[in-house]
Amino acid sequence: MEAALTILALLLVAFVALGVYATVKAVGAAKRGVDRTITQARRTVEDTTLRAKSFGQVGVAGELAQLRLSLRTSMRATQDALHAGVAEDASLAESVDLFRRLSAHGLELDDELKRLEREPDRATVAGLLPKLRERTQRITHSAESLRWAARDRARQFADDDLDALNAQIDIEAGALRHWAVDEPSSQTSSAGASATTPGRGPGTDWPEPAASVDPSAGSSTADEAWSGPAREESPQAITAPDPRLRTTYPWQKSTRPETTN
Repeated sequence: MEAALTILALLLVAFVALGVYATVKAVGAAKRGVDRTITQARRTVEDTTLRAKSFGQVGVAGELAQLRLSLRTSMRATQDALHAGVAEDASLAESVDLFRRLSAHGLELDDELKRLEREPDRATVAGLLPKLRERTQRITHSAESLRWAARDRARQFADDDLDALNAQIDIEAGALRHWAVDEPSSQTSSAGASATTPGRGPGTDWPEPAASVDPSAGSSTADEAWSGPAREESPQAITAPDPRLRTTYPWQKSTRPETTN
Protein backbone atom coordinates (compact mmCIF):
# COMPACT_ATOMS: atom_id res chain seq x y z
CA MET A 1 0.00 0.00 0.00
CA GLU A 2 2.79 2.40 0.87
CA ALA A 3 4.54 1.64 -2.46
CA ALA A 4 1.38 2.50 -4.38
CA LEU A 5 1.03 5.82 -2.54
CA THR A 6 4.69 6.63 -3.25
CA ILE A 7 4.21 5.91 -6.94
CA LEU A 8 1.09 8.09 -7.07
CA ALA A 9 2.91 10.93 -5.32
CA LEU A 10 5.80 10.72 -7.76
CA LEU A 11 3.44 10.75 -10.72
CA LEU A 12 1.64 13.79 -9.29
CA VAL A 13 4.92 15.65 -8.82
CA ALA A 14 6.01 14.73 -12.36
CA PHE A 15 2.73 16.01 -13.84
CA VAL A 16 2.99 19.25 -11.88
CA ALA A 17 6.60 19.80 -12.98
CA LEU A 18 5.68 19.08 -16.60
CA GLY A 19 2.78 21.53 -16.42
CA VAL A 20 5.00 24.25 -14.95
CA TYR A 21 7.64 23.68 -17.62
CA ALA A 22 5.06 23.85 -20.41
CA THR A 23 3.58 27.03 -18.93
CA VAL A 24 6.99 28.72 -18.70
CA LYS A 25 7.81 27.76 -22.30
CA ALA A 26 4.45 29.06 -23.53
CA VAL A 27 4.84 32.33 -21.64
CA GLY A 28 8.38 32.75 -22.98
CA ALA A 29 7.27 32.11 -26.54
CA ALA A 30 4.38 34.55 -26.17
CA LYS A 31 6.69 37.17 -24.69
CA ARG A 32 9.17 36.75 -27.54
CA GLY A 33 6.37 37.05 -30.03
CA VAL A 34 5.11 40.23 -28.38
CA ASP A 35 8.63 41.69 -28.26
CA ARG A 36 9.15 40.85 -31.90
CA THR A 37 5.88 42.49 -32.83
CA ILE A 38 6.71 45.60 -30.82
CA THR A 39 10.18 45.79 -32.37
CA GLN A 40 8.79 45.50 -35.88
CA ALA A 41 6.15 48.13 -35.14
CA ARG A 42 8.74 50.50 -33.69
CA ARG A 43 11.00 49.92 -36.66
CA THR A 44 8.19 50.61 -39.09
CA VAL A 45 7.33 53.84 -37.28
CA GLU A 46 10.96 54.97 -37.28
CA ASP A 47 11.38 54.18 -40.98
CA THR A 48 8.22 56.08 -41.82
CA THR A 49 9.38 59.03 -39.75
CA LEU A 50 12.83 59.04 -41.35
CA ARG A 51 11.31 58.83 -44.82
CA ALA A 52 9.05 61.76 -44.03
CA LYS A 53 11.97 63.79 -42.65
CA SER A 54 14.21 63.03 -45.64
CA PHE A 55 11.56 64.30 -48.05
CA GLY A 56 9.96 67.01 -45.90
CA GLN A 57 13.00 68.64 -44.29
CA VAL A 58 15.99 70.30 -45.87
CA GLY A 59 19.43 71.03 -44.55
CA VAL A 60 21.19 69.10 -41.81
CA ALA A 61 18.09 67.37 -40.41
CA GLY A 62 17.05 66.07 -43.83
CA GLU A 63 20.61 64.88 -44.56
CA LEU A 64 20.85 62.97 -41.27
CA ALA A 65 17.45 61.37 -41.86
CA GLN A 66 18.48 60.29 -45.34
CA LEU A 67 21.73 58.76 -44.04
CA ARG A 68 19.90 56.81 -41.35
CA LEU A 69 17.26 55.60 -43.78
CA SER A 70 19.77 54.35 -46.35
CA LEU A 71 21.84 52.66 -43.62
CA ARG A 72 18.89 50.89 -42.02
CA THR A 73 17.40 49.81 -45.35
CA SER A 74 20.68 48.30 -46.61
CA MET A 75 21.47 46.50 -43.35
CA ARG A 76 17.97 45.05 -43.05
CA ALA A 77 17.95 43.78 -46.65
CA THR A 78 21.35 42.13 -46.17
CA GLN A 79 20.26 40.53 -42.91
CA ASP A 80 17.14 39.05 -44.51
CA ALA A 81 19.09 37.74 -47.52
CA LEU A 82 21.78 36.08 -45.41
CA HIS A 83 19.37 34.52 -42.94
CA ALA A 84 17.27 33.14 -45.79
CA GLY A 85 20.31 31.77 -47.61
CA VAL A 86 22.06 30.17 -44.63
CA ALA A 87 19.06 27.89 -44.11
CA GLU A 88 19.78 26.27 -47.51
CA ASP A 89 23.54 26.84 -47.85
CA ALA A 90 25.65 26.19 -44.74
CA SER A 91 28.68 27.84 -46.33
CA LEU A 92 27.06 31.24 -45.69
CA ALA A 93 27.65 30.87 -41.95
CA GLU A 94 30.95 32.76 -42.22
CA SER A 95 29.18 35.53 -44.14
CA VAL A 96 26.63 35.75 -41.34
CA ASP A 97 29.44 36.14 -38.79
CA LEU A 98 30.99 38.91 -40.86
CA PHE A 99 27.64 40.63 -41.10
CA ARG A 100 27.27 40.51 -37.32
CA ARG A 101 30.55 42.34 -36.97
CA LEU A 102 29.45 44.84 -39.62
CA SER A 103 26.12 45.27 -37.83
CA ALA A 104 27.94 46.42 -34.71
CA HIS A 105 29.49 49.29 -36.69
CA GLY A 106 26.15 50.00 -38.35
CA LEU A 107 24.29 50.19 -35.04
CA GLU A 108 26.97 52.45 -33.62
CA LEU A 109 26.66 54.79 -36.61
CA ASP A 110 22.86 54.76 -36.42
CA ASP A 111 22.96 55.70 -32.75
CA GLU A 112 25.40 58.52 -33.51
CA LEU A 113 23.20 59.86 -36.28
CA LYS A 114 20.17 59.63 -34.01
CA ARG A 115 21.96 61.72 -31.32
CA LEU A 116 23.03 64.29 -33.89
CA GLU A 117 19.38 64.76 -34.94
CA ARG A 118 18.71 66.28 -31.50
CA GLU A 119 21.90 68.34 -31.51
CA PRO A 120 21.08 72.08 -31.42
CA ASP A 121 24.44 73.15 -32.87
CA ARG A 122 23.69 72.71 -36.56
CA ALA A 123 26.98 74.23 -37.68
CA THR A 124 29.01 71.55 -35.89
CA VAL A 125 26.75 68.83 -37.24
CA ALA A 126 27.15 70.21 -40.76
CA GLY A 127 30.95 69.96 -40.36
CA LEU A 128 30.62 66.29 -39.35
CA LEU A 129 28.37 65.37 -42.28
CA PRO A 130 31.17 64.50 -44.80
CA LYS A 131 32.74 61.97 -42.44
CA LEU A 132 29.36 60.58 -41.49
CA ARG A 133 28.41 60.24 -45.15
CA GLU A 134 31.67 58.42 -45.88
CA ARG A 135 31.19 55.98 -42.99
CA THR A 136 27.63 55.31 -44.09
CA GLN A 137 28.73 54.60 -47.65
CA ARG A 138 31.47 52.23 -46.50
CA ILE A 139 29.09 50.25 -44.30
CA THR A 140 26.32 50.11 -46.89
CA HIS A 141 28.82 49.12 -49.60
CA SER A 142 30.09 46.20 -47.48
CA ALA A 143 26.53 45.13 -46.71
CA GLU A 144 25.55 45.26 -50.37
CA SER A 145 28.63 43.23 -51.31
CA LEU A 146 27.62 40.45 -48.92
CA ARG A 147 24.01 40.58 -50.06
CA TRP A 148 24.73 40.42 -53.78
CA ALA A 149 27.39 37.73 -53.32
CA ALA A 150 24.86 35.56 -51.49
CA ARG A 151 22.25 36.17 -54.20
CA ASP A 152 24.72 35.42 -56.99
CA ARG A 153 25.71 32.20 -55.26
CA ALA A 154 22.09 31.10 -54.92
CA ARG A 155 21.44 32.03 -58.56
CA GLN A 156 24.48 30.03 -59.70
CA PHE A 157 23.30 26.97 -57.80
CA ALA A 158 19.87 27.36 -59.34
CA ASP A 159 21.39 27.63 -62.85
CA ASP A 160 23.52 24.51 -62.30
CA ASP A 161 20.50 22.59 -61.05
CA LEU A 162 18.50 23.76 -64.06
CA ASP A 163 21.25 22.69 -66.48
CA ALA A 164 21.43 19.23 -64.90
CA LEU A 165 17.65 18.95 -65.02
CA ASN A 166 17.57 19.95 -68.70
CA ALA A 167 20.21 17.32 -69.51
CA GLN A 168 18.21 14.62 -67.74
CA ILE A 169 15.03 15.70 -69.52
CA ASP A 170 16.81 15.55 -72.91
CA ILE A 171 18.01 12.02 -72.16
CA GLU A 172 14.54 10.93 -71.07
CA ALA A 173 12.97 12.53 -74.16
CA GLY A 174 15.44 10.68 -76.37
CA ALA A 175 14.63 7.40 -74.62
CA LEU A 176 10.91 8.00 -75.12
CA ARG A 177 11.49 8.57 -78.86
CA HIS A 178 13.54 5.39 -79.35
CA TRP A 179 11.20 4.08 -82.05
CA ALA A 180 12.29 6.85 -84.41
CA VAL A 181 15.82 5.39 -84.36
CA ASP A 182 15.08 1.66 -84.11
CA GLU A 183 12.47 1.45 -86.88
CA PRO A 184 14.73 2.40 -89.86
CA SER A 185 17.51 0.12 -88.60
CA SER A 186 15.14 -2.84 -88.28
CA GLN A 187 13.81 -2.23 -91.79
CA THR A 188 17.36 -2.08 -93.15
CA SER A 189 18.33 -5.34 -91.46
CA SER A 190 15.21 -7.07 -92.82
CA ALA A 191 15.93 -5.84 -96.35
CA GLY A 192 19.53 -7.04 -96.10
CA ALA A 193 18.47 -10.47 -94.91
CA SER A 194 15.97 -10.87 -97.77
CA ALA A 195 18.57 -9.78 -100.32
CA THR A 196 21.14 -12.24 -99.00
CA THR A 197 18.87 -15.31 -98.99
CA PRO A 198 16.29 -15.07 -101.79
CA GLY A 199 13.23 -17.21 -101.53
CA ARG A 200 13.16 -17.13 -97.75
CA GLY A 201 10.96 -14.57 -96.17
CA PRO A 202 10.50 -13.81 -92.52
CA GLY A 203 8.70 -16.55 -90.65
CA THR A 204 9.73 -19.46 -92.94
CA ASP A 205 11.83 -22.28 -91.58
CA TRP A 206 11.94 -24.95 -94.30
CA PRO A 207 14.71 -27.55 -94.25
CA GLU A 208 17.34 -26.98 -96.90
CA PRO A 209 18.63 -29.85 -99.07
CA ALA A 210 22.11 -31.03 -98.18
CA ALA A 211 24.86 -30.06 -100.63
CA SER A 212 26.07 -32.99 -102.76
CA VAL A 213 28.35 -33.35 -105.75
CA ASP A 214 26.23 -36.07 -107.37
CA PRO A 215 23.11 -34.59 -108.96
CA SER A 216 21.17 -37.77 -108.51
CA ALA A 217 22.13 -37.89 -104.84
CA GLY A 218 21.13 -34.27 -104.45
CA SER A 219 17.73 -34.83 -106.04
CA SER A 220 17.05 -37.91 -103.91
CA THR A 221 18.03 -36.02 -100.78
CA ALA A 222 15.77 -33.17 -101.77
CA ASP A 223 12.93 -35.60 -102.38
CA GLU A 224 13.47 -37.10 -98.97
CA ALA A 225 13.48 -33.66 -97.43
CA TRP A 226 10.28 -32.51 -99.09
CA SER A 227 8.36 -35.83 -99.19
CA GLY A 228 9.29 -37.28 -95.83
CA PRO A 229 10.80 -40.78 -95.25
CA ALA A 230 12.32 -42.66 -98.18
CA ARG A 231 10.17 -45.12 -100.08
CA GLU A 232 10.98 -48.83 -99.61
CA GLU A 233 12.37 -50.66 -102.65
CA SER A 234 10.04 -53.25 -104.23
CA PRO A 235 11.26 -56.89 -104.12
CA GLN A 236 12.82 -58.28 -107.35
CA ALA A 237 11.79 -61.62 -108.96
CA ILE A 238 14.28 -64.51 -108.69
CA THR A 239 15.16 -65.82 -112.24
CA ALA A 240 17.81 -68.30 -113.32
CA PRO A 241 20.73 -66.92 -115.30
CA ASP A 242 20.89 -67.73 -118.98
CA PRO A 243 23.88 -70.08 -119.64
CA ARG A 244 24.32 -68.73 -123.11
CA LEU A 245 24.99 -65.31 -121.85
CA ARG A 246 27.58 -66.53 -119.40
CA THR A 247 31.17 -65.66 -120.24
CA THR A 248 33.45 -68.70 -120.71
CA TYR A 249 37.14 -68.85 -119.94
CA PRO A 250 39.78 -71.26 -121.36
CA TRP A 251 40.44 -72.97 -118.04
CA GLN A 252 36.80 -73.86 -117.57
CA LYS A 253 35.64 -77.34 -118.70
CA SER A 254 32.93 -77.58 -121.26
CA THR A 255 29.59 -78.95 -120.21
CA ARG A 256 28.88 -82.41 -121.41
CA PRO A 257 25.53 -83.14 -122.93
CA GLU A 258 23.38 -85.46 -120.99
CA THR A 259 22.64 -88.84 -122.67
CA THR A 260 19.47 -90.76 -122.32
CA ASN A 261 19.32 -94.57 -122.63
